[in-house]
Amino acid sequence: MSDQDVDILHRIQGLVDEEHQMRGSGEVDQARLRHLEEQLDQCWDLLRQRRARREYAEDPDGASARSTDTVEHYWQ
Repeated sequence: MSDQDVDILHRIQGLVDEEHQMRGSGEVDQARLRHLEEQLDQCWDLLRQRRARREYAEDPDGASARSTDTVEHYWQ
């Protein structure tokens, strides 16, 4: 795992921690929560891209964050 992958995972953990803290406080700012969810989706997408590029012998640093509009409309 590269340093950049570790940085992305730390970012994900920070966002998850903030989301849990917000949900646990009882005072949920819906706009902020939506923003956190979008950022999480972008981070997970970037990490998946990097892993896929590595799996197919491509440079993982060629992966880039996609727009929230793109990652929010994936079929799941």
